[in-house]
Amino acid sequence: MAEEFEDPRLAAVYDPLDPDRSDLLVYAAIAAELGARSVLDVGCGTGTFALMLAARGLEVTGVDPAEASLAVARAKPGAERVRWIHGDARALPPMAVDLATMTANVAQAIAEPDDWSATLDEVRRALRPGGRLVFETRVPARRAWLAWNRADSYRVADVEGVGRIEQWFDLLDVSGPLVTSRGTWVFAADGAVLTSQLTLRFREREEVERDLDAHGYALDEVRDAPDRPGREYVFLARVR
Repeated sequence: MAEEFEDPRLAAVYDPLDPDRSDLLVYAAIAAELGARSVLDVGCGTGTFALMLAARGLEVTGVDPAEASLAVARAKPGAERVRWIHGDARALPPMAVDLATMTANVAQAIAEPDDWSATLDEVRRALRPGGRLVFETRVPARRAWLAWNRADSYRVADVEGVGRIEQWFDLLDVSGPLVTSRGTWVFAADGAVLTSQLTLRFREREEVERDLDAHGYALDEVRDAPDRPGREYVFLARVR
């Protein structure tokens, strides 16, 4: 997990620095398409998607290992509508939800094989019979990491109550399917420079399909991400 999600100062500016979360509308539409009434948001972060669903009347549980991110989520309007759990999927209590989601980088950030296997197992146990799992992962062949450099990722924003922040990302290492990058944030108000390192696993489609089958899921469909055509797989699976 990246330190940015654990550092209270970075967690507090995560949303203002990435305000366009239209990618989450895809998942909200899938929840509606599947008729889900209860949703488990794995890796819920600062709670944007969980709160979006709760505002639409769904019963939502958000789980995340970063307490700093959950603190931001719990402070948002409507947070009382969501059940927040600190931990990874292994911290989940017994439940039987209609749908589990892993949006954005969540699935890829579970980089260790043992952690990935445990996540698939625990999420399956949290789903009702026939319940669905939906998540995305980048297409490795598109090599998204080529844009992880200061020239391509630099941006600056004025955050209310915080001031001017510069942000960029640098590629540190590519070792097979594991890609490590470092984020840098510069706070103009006091000159603080904070960094955070993140390793993502770029799984091939066939690998993900094998993993789902091995952990008790039937793959219904692999879709293209409408907001990033040709760059991501969106997997829709159900409990066998």
